[in-house]
Amino acid sequence: MRSVNVGRKFLADYQSIILKDLLAEIKELAAPLEGRRVLHVNATSFGGGVAEILYTLLPLMNDVGLQAEWQVMTAEREFFDVTKSFHNGLQGAPVELTDEVRSVYEDINRRNAAQLTSDYDFVVIHDPQPCAMRTFVADGGREASWIWRCHIDTSTPDQALYDYLLPFIRRYDRAIYTVAGYAPDGLGVPLEVVPPAIDPLAPKNMTLVPDDAHYIVRQFGIDVDRPLLLQVSRFDPWKDPLGVVDAYRAVKQRWPGVQLALIGSMASDDPEGWDYLEKLTAYVGGDPDVFVLSNLDNIGSVEVNAFQSHAAVVMQKSTREGFGLTVSEGLWKARPVVAGDVGGIPLQIEDGVTGFLVDSSAACAQRCLEILDRPEWAHAMARKGKEHVREHFLTPRLLRDYLRIFNGLLAGRA
Repeated sequence: MRSVNVGRKFLADYQSIILKDLLAEIKELAAPLEGRRVLHVNATSFGGGVAEILYTLLPLMNDVGLQAEWQVMTAEREFFDVTKSFHNGLQGAPVELTDEVRSVYEDINRRNAAQLTSDYDFVVIHDPQPCAMRTFVADGGREASWIWRCHIDTSTPDQALYDYLLPFIRRYDRAIYTVAGYAPDGLGVPLEVVPPAIDPLAPKNMTLVPDDAHYIVRQFGIDVDRPLLLQVSRFDPWKDPLGVVDAYRAVKQRWPGVQLALIGSMASDDPEGWDYLEKLTAYVGGDPDVFVLSNLDNIGSVEVNAFQSHAAVVMQKSTREGFGLTVSEGLWKARPVVAGDVGGIPLQIEDGVTGFLVDSSAACAQRCLEILDRPEWAHAMARKGKEHVREHFLTPRLLRDYLRIFNGLLAGRA
C-alpha cells in the first residue's frame, strides 16, 4: 500500500461559494468527530474521478478536525486487467470468472489487507478493486467501521460477477451508492445514497478569464475564433468517444468550421485505455479539426479547465455512467452541456432546463446545433445549471454527507 500526500485545504475558503446553512451544518457534524481516524483506499492516485474527489475531500476532513489518510493499492498489471473486467462487468459486460481470475483478485486484496496495521475509526473502500480487503484484514478490522463506496452504475451487472462480490460487500457496515437504483436487491448492508461532487477551488474548476483560456487552448492548435465541441473522459467504450466523433461529423455538415477536442487521461488502473486510444485515433483518421489529447500531451488540470471554459458545447455522451464529474465541471463553468441520459447524469441535468440529455449521436448532434444556432439562449440555460451545481454538487456538500454517515455509525456503536 502506498500513502498519498493530499496537502491542505480550508473550509473557510469556500464561504463565498457555498450556502451559509451548509457551512454551519458541517461544523456541527464535525464537532463530535474531533480526532477520529479515517482511511480511504482505492486503486490509483491519478487519472480518474475517485482520485480527483479524494484530493479535495481528505484535506477538508482534516481541516474540520478528523485525521484522514489515503492509501493506494499496490498490484501488478495482471490484477488491473482483472479489475477492469470487473468494472466492465458491473456495468453489464460479460465476465469470464475463472479460478485464475478469482485467485489473482483475492491474492492481491489479501496482500494489501495485510499492510493495514494501524487502527482507524472508519475505513472507506472505493470501488471493486480493493473490495475484498475487508474480508482479509487481520483481527476483523479491529474496531473500525467499514464502508464500501461504489462509484459505478451497477444497475444491470453481470450477475455471476455480482454474486461473487456480494459476500465481500456484506462484510461492510455501510454501502454508499450514487443512485439508489444501482444497489442490488438483497445487498445485505445498510445503504446510503451520496452523489459525488467537484471542487470549485481546484485548478481544474477555478475561474479562468476568457483571454487566459484562449491562450492555453491555442497552444494545442485550436482556432479560438471557431466553435469547439469538447468531451473530457477516459478513453473507454462506455464514454462513447466514437459516438462523439459521429455527432461532430453531423454538426460539421451545417457548421463546417466546428472543431472537436477529445481529452482523456491515461490512468494506471485502466490498461484498456491504451488500446481504446489507438482505436479512437484510427476512427478519427486525418481530420485536422479533431484533436485527441491526454496527459501525455501535457494536458493537466489547468489545461482541462481552459478547454471547458472555452468550449461552445461540453459533451459527455456516455452509454453507462456512475455520475460523470465532467458534467458538473462544464455546468460550473456555465457552459452548455449535452450528455447521455444514463446513470447519474440526470441528477445533474434537467433536460431542456439546465442542459440536454440525449440517447444517440443523432440527438447529440441536433442539440449541439441548437446551441450553436442560439448561443444566448444556451448560455442562459447553462447559468441555471451552474446554480444547480452550486446547491448540490460541490465538495463541501459531499463532506457533510460523509460526516453524517460517520456520526450515524458512531451512534450505532453506542
